[in-house]
Amino acid sequence: MRLGFIGFGEASFELSTGLKQEGVEMIFAHDVMLNHPAFGAQIKKRASQAQVEILAAPEDVLEKVEVVIVAVPADKAYGVSEELKPYLKKDCVYVDVSASTPKVKQNISKNIEGNGVLFVDAAMMGSLPVYKHKVPILASGSGAERLVSLMTPYGMDIKKVSSNPGEASAVKLIRSIHMKGVAALYLELLEAAHAFNVEKLVLDSLSETMDGNSFEQTMNRLVTGTSIHALRRSIELDGSIQMLEASDIDSSMSKAAKDKLQHLADVNLREKFKGQKPEHWLDVIKACKEENAAINS
Repeated sequence: MRLGFIGFGEASFELSTGLKQEGVEMIFAHDVMLNHPAFGAQIKKRASQAQVEILAAPEDVLEKVEVVIVAVPADKAYGVSEELKPYLKKDCVYVDVSASTPKVKQNISKNIEGNGVLFVDAAMMGSLPVYKHKVPILASGSGAERLVSLMTPYGMDIKKVSSNPGEASAVKLIRSIHMKGVAALYLELLEAAHAFNVEKLVLDSLSETMDGNSFEQTMNRLVTGTSIHALRRSIELDGSIQMLEASDIDSSMSKAAKDKLQHLADVNLREKFKGQKPEHWLDVIKACKEENAAINS
């Protein structure tokens, strides 16, 4: 196995460290910051620690490898694919692990696949310092299956999502809506609970409500119930916002939730569902889609 990295930051360092231990002998890398006065020394130090051979130009890496992992900032990912395109060999597996949007991943795929290159949109779903090369990875694109067959013998945890580039990144970015959004909501909730000295009462009450069912059961109950009670819940949340503002506590998450509830009330799903709670969250999403399409037509 001959593996290459374009961009040798933390992700590339952690992956290559683990893969070396699994027996991948030939790992090459290039980083545009190699000779940077502030960052160059760290890149070289990491490469030495991981036993990775640093090469002076990206084309030197591409000449040697079967699989190239492109680990660059999201705003640079497409531009880097343009720079690498002339040097990509037929059947090379091009793995983009950036946090780019699905559209960018699709554009990169279109850009390079004319050369007979296999493209992989790879979304890393865990902490690299913790998991190293065993970090769970979702993969989509023309090269996903090939990547799985080449790299799982070296301990990598790669799951093919589909052959459509962008779908792996979509999973990660959509998941982030929940993970980042809930963290921000918790901060607002805890700040308020602490200010009113009711932390234990609030947390105990929430635990009793949330702990009895699975995540999906709870989500389904909240979404289906809200679909027919959005207006009332929006009005009730306005009281929470007034309380926060009176105490000089940031209410941005509560305001955003109120706006979302008001939008749901405006499309009047209560009438569509005849006041009866639907069985499944998908019924709500489909109804929202239909109503929004009618409004925008």
